[in-house]
Amino acid sequence: MAGRKGSLEGVGMSVPFADSVKGRSVFITGHTGFKGSWLALWLHRLGAKVTGYSLLPPTAPNHFVASSVKDVLESHYEADVRNSSELHRALKASAPDVVFHLAAQALVGESYLSPRETFDVNIMGTACLLDGVRVLNRPCVVIIVTSDKCYEDQEQGRGCAEADPLGGHDPYSASKGAVEILTAAYRRSFFGPQFLSKHGVKLATVRAGNVFGGGDWAKDRIVADMVKALSVQTPIPVRHPDSVRPWQHALEPLSGYLTLAGKMLESDNPQWCSAWNFGPLEGKMISVKQFVETFCQAWGGGSWIDCSDTNSFHETAILRLTIEKATRMLGWHPRWPWDQAVARTARWYRTFYNGITSMREVSEGDIAAYEEAPLQSANLEIVYECN
Repeated sequence: MAGRKGSLEGVGMSVPFADSVKGRSVFITGHTGFKGSWLALWLHRLGAKVTGYSLLPPTAPNHFVASSVKDVLESHYEADVRNSSELHRALKASAPDVVFHLAAQALVGESYLSPRETFDVNIMGTACLLDGVRVLNRPCVVIIVTSDKCYEDQEQGRGCAEADPLGGHDPYSASKGAVEILTAAYRRSFFGPQFLSKHGVKLATVRAGNVFGGGDWAKDRIVADMVKALSVQTPIPVRHPDSVRPWQHALEPLSGYLTLAGKMLESDNPQWCSAWNFGPLEGKMISVKQFVETFCQAWGGGSWIDCSDTNSFHETAILRLTIEKATRMLGWHPRWPWDQAVARTARWYRTFYNGITSMREVSEGDIAAYEEAPLQSANLEIVYECN
């Protein structure tokens, strides 16, 4: 069959996982959180039957309530992921085809204030979830969400790759590194990819860069700090303006998680049962200062002040991820350039602060726009088949 080469840039493509989750039972822990609520909304749009298991939303306001996510769920459980008996009952009732584990203590600053709670929630919560899957005795795909901060050497000259050593300077980072080790132990002990015909559980971990998007009001998050300040016309407090982060809209890693889930549902290839990075393209990682100034421009004005405190908790100055594995093996690529993602996010919050109390239409509009966006690529060629 003949073929021709062309760039991915500028080519509109629908999401490749759209059909794989349609009609499937999907269980999400942490569905009331920022990323979890966006994931639940997207899965409903794709025709999945979504069960959510989580504590109450961690902030007010929040994306879960603002976008009326509860209304799209098949079942909604308000419970702690460490409550193993309740978690096991919920898993059994949902009979999941796919499990996404996002429930966590997700803030670096909070981990310094409550280190034991951070380790308990993140490590033992994951152990409860994996043990629930073990006793469920049902074939399913399980994706454990950790963090780009799970790596030991986060400030090396190149981007962190999946095979790099795990670790973490702060309690949050260390807890996520430990979750990776915990998950690998469950995979080797109970869910070995070479024995899929016996247990049917396909287990992977995913590590994403710094996410943003509409509906995040978490403490010490840059977008939350910006919109709180901009909504009352005060300067934005900025810590470490020269720090570099792998910024990406929440829909970027979520599309990666869904792409991976689709591959795992469609194939018993053991290569999917491993760790995966999802982040921006190489060279697309920007400083906090650039991010803030671009957001202010998209908002329509605003200013910022440097509130860095040398006596504050440690924060990594430069953090990069490499996504070569995901682009090569999954065919996954980011879709939104960071400035477009920032503009979308500013628009979401402006709409909210203009008095629109139901934001589901806006959120679903962002998802639809993302689905139709062209793939980004860096010096990548693909072959289009021709008859």
